Amino acid sequence: MGKYVIDIFVFILSILLIIMVMLQDSKDDINDAFNGSKSDLFKDQKVRGVELFMQRATMVVSIVFIVLVITAVAIHTK
Repeated sequence: MGKYVIDIFVFILSILLIIMVMLQDSKDDINDAFNGSKSDLFKDQKVRGVELFMQRATMVVSIVFIVLVITAVAIHTK
């Protein structure tokens, strides 16, 4: 039973990670894909507020996810 608890956590973190990535704003515009121009006006703008929190939270959740997946593989291959 203990082996499957980590699998549940991996599943929950994967869903959470997908949701967090989908909630973030994209810095690219769809029009740039078709006309080839890319504005560098806002390239060096710092991320603040909710966007900064989402970036950091996504990074932490992804690191925890990777560690849990490696741990789950190590447990299941014993």
